[in-house]
Amino acid sequence: MSNDSSITHFLLLPFAHTRELQLWHFWLFLGISLAALLGNGLIITSTACDQHLHTPMYFFLLNLSLLDLGCILTTVPKSMANSLWDTRAISYTGCAAQLFFFLFFISAEFYLLTVMAYDRYVAICEPLHYGTLLGSRACVHMAAAAWASGFLNALVNTANTFSLPLCRGNAVEQFFCEIPHILKLSCSHSYHREVGFLVIGACVIFGCFVFILVSYVQIFRAVLGIPSEQGRHKAFSTCLPHLAVLSLLVSTGLFAYLKPPSISSPSLDLVLSVLYSVVPPAVNPLIYSLRNQELKDAVRKLLTGCV
Repeated sequence: MSNDSSITHFLLLPFAHTRELQLWHFWLFLGISLAALLGNGLIITSTACDQHLHTPMYFFLLNLSLLDLGCILTTVPKSMANSLWDTRAISYTGCAAQLFFFLFFISAEFYLLTVMAYDRYVAICEPLHYGTLLGSRACVHMAAAAWASGFLNALVNTANTFSLPLCRGNAVEQFFCEIPHILKLSCSHSYHREVGFLVIGACVIFGCFVFILVSYVQIFRAVLGIPSEQGRHKAFSTCLPHLAVLSLLVSTGLFAYLKPPSISSPSLDLVLSVLYSVVPPAVNPLIYSLRNQELKDAVRKLLTGCV
């Protein structure tokens, strides 16, 4: 293939080559998808319907659940369909759309987690200014900025990636379309511009990570200074879930992209990609509800009302 105009479809990396394992993969991903839909759906509905949860923290959590749903629905259904129908193909347009929406949701989620760190910092370190700094209008603006930043990042990187000539076949060594694996198909002299955009994006993400790190250093210093054990427990119960979600996303993502080439393999890449793209949307609702009594009460009230 001389360039991308001759490519009509890509071949995604299969999870298994035997029919039995393909069906096991289908049912596993179906279970994970249903868990993500149920968990995030309950958080979205409970947060929207319960007046007690109409606070900045739960407003941002609602947005996080929406992004988690978008993230898992972008990658998993196509992989399930391919396993069910014993195929690897995804159309050129479908691949571009998948890459765009995955980048959109995953970037916006990281920016939103940065905003949520700021929310926890103000709530614990500057409680007297919480209502002023995080009013309803400010919360909407910050959430909108996270979504818009994710959209812009996805638009620029997707447009640049698919403007490159592809001359190394159409086999993508991943179960969904992702920039590093599309770049491997490009001609060796043509991908430097997109690498430049990726470096800029990495610098922005690093800046967000430093901001989150500094925020949590201040938060833990403030929490440890709270005299009552009950007050410390309440403060930790609102911070630790956010920190756990952030750690899961960042640790798996960083290891996937920065691991030494000597230990890289399609199987390892596949496992790591599942850990940062499929697992977080399914487990995030569980992480947030385990230590949050208000959220558990709201979900219980919602389920009781439905019954």
